[in-house]
Amino acid sequence: MKKLLRNKNKTFIYLLCPIILPIDYVVAADDLQLPTIEVSSTRTDTSVFDTPASVDIIEGKDIRDSKLQVNLSESLQGVAGVQIQNRNNYAQDLRLSIRGAGARSAFGVRGTRIYVDGIPASMPDGQGQISNIDLGSVDHIEVLKGPFSSLYGNSSGGVIQIFTEDGSDRPTVEGSTAMGSFNTYRNRVKGTGTTPTETGSFNYTLSGSHFSTTGYRDHSDTQKNLQNAKFSWQVDPDRKVSFVLNSVNLKAQDPLGVTRQQFKHDPKNADKAKQYDTRKKATQTQGGFLYEQNINEYNQLSAMLYYGVRDNVQYQSIPFGAQQNAGHAGGVIDFQRNYGGVDLRWTSHLSLADRPFTLISGISYDLMKDNRKGYENYIGTASNPIYGEKGQLRRKENNKLYNIDPYIQSAWQLASKWKLDTGVRYSTVRFKSNDKYLSNGDDSGSKTYHRILPMAALSYAITSDINLYASYAKGFETPTFTELSYRPDGNAGLNLSLSPSVSDNYELGTKIMLPRGMLSASLFQINTKDEIITAGSIGGRTTYKNGGKTRRNGFELAWNNNFAENIKTQVSYTWIDAYYRDNISTSIRSNNAIPGVAKQTFYGAIAWQPETGWYIGVDGQYMSKIYVTDDNSEAAPSYFTSSAYTGYTWKSSDRWTINGFVRIDNLLNRRYVGSVIVNEKNGYFYEPAAKRNWLVGSTVSFAF
Repeated sequence: MKKLLRNKNKTFIYLLCPIILPIDYVVAADDLQLPTIEVSSTRTDTSVFDTPASVDIIEGKDIRDSKLQVNLSESLQGVAGVQIQNRNNYAQDLRLSIRGAGARSAFGVRGTRIYVDGIPASMPDGQGQISNIDLGSVDHIEVLKGPFSSLYGNSSGGVIQIFTEDGSDRPTVEGSTAMGSFNTYRNRVKGTGTTPTETGSFNYTLSGSHFSTTGYRDHSDTQKNLQNAKFSWQVDPDRKVSFVLNSVNLKAQDPLGVTRQQFKHDPKNADKAKQYDTRKKATQTQGGFLYEQNINEYNQLSAMLYYGVRDNVQYQSIPFGAQQNAGHAGGVIDFQRNYGGVDLRWTSHLSLADRPFTLISGISYDLMKDNRKGYENYIGTASNPIYGEKGQLRRKENNKLYNIDPYIQSAWQLASKWKLDTGVRYSTVRFKSNDKYLSNGDDSGSKTYHRILPMAALSYAITSDINLYASYAKGFETPTFTELSYRPDGNAGLNLSLSPSVSDNYELGTKIMLPRGMLSASLFQINTKDEIITAGSIGGRTTYKNGGKTRRNGFELAWNNNFAENIKTQVSYTWIDAYYRDNISTSIRSNNAIPGVAKQTFYGAIAWQPETGWYIGVDGQYMSKIYVTDDNSEAAPSYFTSSAYTGYTWKSSDRWTINGFVRIDNLLNRRYVGSVIVNEKNGYFYEPAAKRNWLVGSTVSFAF
């Protein structure tokens, strides 16, 4: 494995190395036995402990208990290697980065593949959306990091899988409500159940919620309606059919970022946003069909088909003068999107050299079509423009994108203690744009990318409780349609000079089963060529360019432990050194840190959580400073924040369950930056987090 660390940081890692060395311990006879949880993301159905990759599973109870259940950051902040920040801006989604991938994103999710019940929530170009995830009906979340994620193709620096809970054995209805600071309200109703059939069963989960808030900052009003449904029919012991459907309707004001001076003295400031009335309206409906069949004792077939539509209108803060360029696309983005795809997979459980051998082969196809328009964000005259209104048409085009990826994967038990996982995926991604606005010239164009993505992981069981693994994979990330849409020079036409980034990913890790939990640690290195970086961001519009070679060296540590039956603890730590390796310009020099990536993050939590009665918990999170410019001239300061909650759960006669809680976030009332906007040209880098805030909620369920 290549050298992982720059010399100046070796000492730190050497001090941590004893953690990942074999240790001896004795398990008492009455020690708590933790349940074995299988990982779906690797497609080989192995346990978390036996998976030769860095993977985390967050259970539904931990996702919902004493939480707002609106933002994915509530659930993933304790996952090592994941940097997820709440912008407090629902017009731009959360800021999510796994091992530094996707740190450039000014909105939405880049560099991470997201799936909900096996249906992609990421578009074929890698752009992801998480606004349609209903946390109130989630069974569990899987987070897969490192080389294994390359088997998901384009833009898979990591994979996040969200699974809706199956229907309960008995028909159950549930009502949930929460309210808190900044006029925050969330209400949800959910119904689940299972009905036996002659040869199997039919189960269902239905959920609907409404969320609203005026936000901590000015100009942050948000309204969000979300519906989610899952139906599963176990036709017989060998066949299962599932159908999932979700829909979201979002209206959100965009408060934009603030300067350093505004952050220090007036963090709620949104004067610029008010001037332009920046806002977003989005609707999305998506459905998917999954079919699984055991052909015989050794072979299984699975098929997935999905289709969705998304409409989006967004008003940006682009001034009148900038839009006078004949090639400018205006300050209003308006698109209608249709997307869908299919995945076919065959799994065979065989024997090779008298050892278990699993072979998986499949093909995936995804298609996205956009009807995209751009308008001026003002009406009126040059001397008196009225912003926040849809003006003259400045852009009209039809965009089409597809990917087709055959793949093959295997898992072979080489010997009693050795296991080899391999895979390869051939990814083809094609973009095509047909310009319909010809007054400033024909800017139609197309681009096709191909890449072979191999992966290999070797694991060794030192004992039944200690595993070691090493892995490698080739990564591939194309520009998204948004990144291709605007040229850094401001002229008309697609940014077709933008190349895909290609990476070599290495990981070395260990997992240790403890008497009441598990300890995992990993070292990783990611070497990237043609890194896609931010060229600049102004008025809510971001452009992109290639940034030469980069490197990310890192260390992750995760410890989950139950000290006693009802006492749960969680500790995670991430160290990552992400830096440029080329001199690209006067602002991008070799050894400069990649902006948007915190070098260190720490999370710790402890909770008393009995099945019924009183419960209580506290947690804390530290994040080191985050550079916001390529030249590292400015940074969001480091911070530590903490939360505390308590509540009571009451159950009666196996039918009624009632829960109530109160929660306080930012317990110490710290002023800190919740998220950043990388390379914002006017210095509006910072998105302030809320000060101390409270939340109370209750849930009532009845089982028939």
